[in-house]
Amino acid sequence: MAKEKKVEQITNMEVDFAQWYTDICRKAELVEYASVKGFTILRPYGYAIWENMQQIMDAEFKKTGHVNVAMPVLIPESLLKKEGELVNGFAPEVAWVTMGGSEELEERLAFRPTSETMFCDHWSRVLHSYRELPMLYNQWCSVIRWEKTTRPFLRSREFWWQEGHTLHETAEEAQAETEQQLNCYADFFEKVLAIPVVRGRKTDKEKFAGAEATYTVECMMKDRKALQGATSHYFGDKFSRAYDVTFTGRDNKLQYPFQTSWGSTTRMIGAVIMAHGDNNGLVLPPPIAPIQVIVLPVAQHKPGVLEAAAALRDRLTAAGLRVKMDDSDNSMGWKCAQYEMKGVPLRVELGPRDIEAGQCVLVRRNDGEKTAVALGELETAVKEQLEAVQRGLYEKAKKNLEEHTYAASSIEEAKTLQEQKGGFIKTMWCGDVACELKMKEQAGMSSRCMPLRQEKLGETCACCGKPAKTMIYWGIAY
Repeated sequence: MAKEKKVEQITNMEVDFAQWYTDICRKAELVEYASVKGFTILRPYGYAIWENMQQIMDAEFKKTGHVNVAMPVLIPESLLKKEGELVNGFAPEVAWVTMGGSEELEERLAFRPTSETMFCDHWSRVLHSYRELPMLYNQWCSVIRWEKTTRPFLRSREFWWQEGHTLHETAEEAQAETEQQLNCYADFFEKVLAIPVVRGRKTDKEKFAGAEATYTVECMMKDRKALQGATSHYFGDKFSRAYDVTFTGRDNKLQYPFQTSWGSTTRMIGAVIMAHGDNNGLVLPPPIAPIQVIVLPVAQHKPGVLEAAAALRDRLTAAGLRVKMDDSDNSMGWKCAQYEMKGVPLRVELGPRDIEAGQCVLVRRNDGEKTAVALGELETAVKEQLEAVQRGLYEKAKKNLEEHTYAASSIEEAKTLQEQKGGFIKTMWCGDVACELKMKEQAGMSSRCMPLRQEKLGETCACCGKPAKTMIYWGIAY
């Protein structure tokens, strides 16, 4: 990463992290605010990042037998109310349609805040036999939740996501699905987004409305705040019973199937910004970057430079990379700053002296490292440098997570650690919601998860001193 500040319009993260984040979202042309308050427009560059995420995730889902479907955007109020916990959980955020044209509707219609109700209503009509199970569905769509406070990607009144919904013959199969998808998300964050995660189970207070259990991948941002990356929910047969979803079992009797749902959103773009970005803008992991390599001709007015640069672009494109060449009349300094700000992982520079020497210069976005490579080794060298970028991003983010995760034995110690250092604070916990609320009130931290990898930090709850049941992570979250 270059030391000097190159984009003055981006606030330094050390001065105002929230403004830095917003500046990047707009300066890098990821989003723009819409005319309806709380809604954003996903601009082409931002949507291209989401498309790359979609393609990778969708391929992984299909490897395990999931298929895509499309459900209606509107849900009848009576249908939404069938499962009490779900409607109560989402009631404050539901947007309603009350008019159709110039006529008032007989029943209010909810814009989907989530689609469990529509899937269950559909399954109640199409599922007949155990031979049709499992049903492994996924949907790519947008949902609307009337959030009071909004911020691009992190919280908006409409956001894009995928929501998986599955039905299973047995509880064991459904629980295995829940765990499989949690691991799928964890792998995506770590191997694609280069963001290490903590895998764990949410407390009953923090779990999804109507779920028996919610599992999560929790991430740490550069400001040491927590971000919930994605969640996977086990429903048991609660929704099946509420919506009368049944099938004829192997014993020729009617049974209720067991259900899961799991989802990830464009919030992942926000996670990438806050986990990897710097004061010059975005820093994108190569797998999701719309432009993986930018080719910049140096002294392009001189004979043969543009042609040689175009040849490099064509070779890299043929090698399967997403490549762009900028032959505009902007200055070299402007171009370097522009593509650093947009997070392009690797820059290829080629000028008259390079051509004469039979080489080009590769510059990594994540650390500014420059490497001169022979033109004959271009494809191999570029792929190696992209791998180095990916590896460097993950190692730096992992160091941030490990160095800012602390153990505490009391609320007072947890509060002091959070105030002085931030990050994740791990303690023992008795499992009582009163202690969970106490930590929030006295130390300002919410529970993030009970990690699947448990550690025994002591025998007693940090909040009340009673015997502890589990180790838990706390943090200040987006």
